[in-house]
Amino acid sequence: MNNDNNNVEDSHEKVTEAPTSKTSRLDNLDNLDALSQYIKSAKGTREGRAIPPLERWHPEDIADMDLTIKANGEWWHEGGKMTRESLVSLFATILWKEENNGTTEYFLKTPVQKIRIQVEDAPLLINDVGIVHEDDMSWLEFTTTTGDVVRLDEEHPIVLKAYNSNRSDFNDNDFSESNQLSTADDAVGSQDLASTEQVRPYMMVRNGLTALIGRNTFYHLTEIGALTEANGKTILTLQSGDQSYSLSMSTD
Repeated sequence: MNNDNNNVEDSHEKVTEAPTSKTSRLDNLDNLDALSQYIKSAKGTREGRAIPPLERWHPEDIADMDLTIKANGEWWHEGGKMTRESLVSLFATILWKEENNGTTEYFLKTPVQKIRIQVEDAPLLINDVGIVHEDDMSWLEFTTTTGDVVRLDEEHPIVLKAYNSNRSDFNDNDFSESNQLSTADDAVGSQDLASTEQVRPYMMVRNGLTALIGRNTFYHLTEIGALTEANGKTILTLQSGDQSYSLSMSTD
């Protein structure tokens, strides 16, 4: 199979609430051709890169697809890298996460079927950050490789988490208030991650989905924010809206 799915149109302006009748249902969506055609055949009026109402879809049918989102953000299907950015962005709009008996599972979700996929780390990747000005206030605005745009605020916090190649799950505790730092004083005593572990920055995006903040983007954040030293740790303080957010990083 051609992993790039060249017979799929580049445009994905309309991703809408798909019909659920038996006449509109495809027999099997667990391949790229069928899934992309199903999404594009949906009728509706939402414009732009709108996220479908995934929370209102409750399909009982579950299938598996040989599709993995790598730790570096790349999507691989049946052993080959997917290079069509439009197709990856289209599928990213139907990404869904569920907690099942303490295990995190990821799916591509439609009204008629959930297709289970594998995620090595975070399902999304942030590759850009900038400052936007609105109503006499400045915000840090982040963009993912698949088109999500979020601002740093209480609903979209940044946390530092030790990366484990054997686990891709995030739970509510990872983004709990105890891990969402607001002052440098709090940062000194929080998030004491082992220096021997690879620590990565993540951000909450939507529907419980997290995004890894890419290395270059995080370096840019250190230039935008203020760096201070306290008790053997480096504190990165970021201003977004009328709030400041701080992250503690070991200097070891």
